[in-house]
This record gives sequence, structure tokens and C-alpha cells, in this order.
Amino acid sequence: MINIAIIVGSTRPGRKALDVARWVMECAGTRGDAAFELVDIQDFQLPLLDEPVPPSMGQYSRPHTKAWAARIAQFDGFVFVTPEYNHATSGALKNAIDYLYKEWNNKAAGFVGYGSAGGSRAIENLRLVMGELMVADVRAQVMLSLFTDFENFTTFNPAEHHERSVEAMLDQVVQWAGALKPLRKDDPPVPVPDNMPPRGERVGGSY
Repeated sequence: MINIAIIVGSTRPGRKALDVARWVMECAGTRGDAAFELVDIQDFQLPLLDEPVPPSMGQYSRPHTKAWAARIAQFDGFVFVTPEYNHATSGALKNAIDYLYKEWNNKAAGFVGYGSAGGSRAIENLRLVMGELMVADVRAQVMLSLFTDFENFTTFNPAEHHERSVEAMLDQVVQWAGALKPLRKDDPPVPVPDNMPPRGERVGGSY
């Protein structure tokens, strides 16, 4: 079974990312080609990157890093739900991504952005990051406008046509995740630490 994480990419008070991520989970719930899990970076309480050794060396020393690495290692692909701040993704999401390296490699990623310009520039920012991490980012994407998909810029109420965009994006993520999975067949398992946060909501497939 292909396992896909839907990552909540904001920790800001009053954030909308969790509502958007739950909507993506709802859209994914009827699929039988993959299992999807909500992964909230807020649950891992990651401080500003505090690992003394570059992540590419795989020598993680902090308990929060080991917990984050163990969770991300379990997935074959990702959907990043990102706000747009100053033409880029959130600092919290970029920080969470920067903690790890190998756990991202040879996997697939799709994007759901939201903001005044549909989160398009945040998505473009993440595409550059994914290239360095050896993540195959898919072409289809979802762009949600604060003007038309949020009532009073607050309550998430997406236009119906966005569901088709989500399906197209998920189709590509699942396909690419499956294609890349054989590249990781010899990877050793990542130990699961005692301080692992509880699993998030899960839909689709079977666990």
C-alpha cells in the first residue's frame, strides 16, 4: 500500500492550514489506491533547527528530530498544505523540512496552497526546495484564494471545482510515489522513539 502524508504547513495561531488539510483528507477518503494520514508539524514542537550536524549526514541527536524523522520515513509521498507569507511558504514548514534529508529522498510531493494569489508563490518556493531533497514534485496543484474560498477571509468554504484539482493532484502523487518506491527497497528501517506524537487522522486504503 502507498502511504501519503498530508502535512499541515503552519503553526500560526488562528491558522487555516488545518481546515484546508482536513478538506484534502475528506477528498482523499474515498480512494482505494493509497492510505492518507494527517501530519501536523505543530505536534512535533520543532524549535528553530538545532541539529549541530547537517541533516544529509543522518546523525540526528535531538529527540524531537528523531521523532520527526521516524514519522516522515513511514511515507511514500506527501501533500504539503501551505499558506503564502511574503511570496514564500511558512517559516515553520521550511524549518520542519530542513530538519531531515534522507527521509524525504526518492518520494513524491504535491501541493495545496492558499493566499491572496492562491498560494502560487509559496508552491513555487517549495518546488525549489523539493528538487534539492530529491523529491519528485508533481505538476498538478491546488490554489485556494483568500478572496473566493474563505468567507470574510476566515471561514474556509472552497469552491466546488477545487475538488477536481485535488483529485488530479492526488492521482499524480500516488502514481509517482508508487514508481519511486522501489528505489528505497534497501533502506534500513528508522527506529521509532518513545516520544513519538500520536498518529493523525487516517483515511483510504488500509493500515
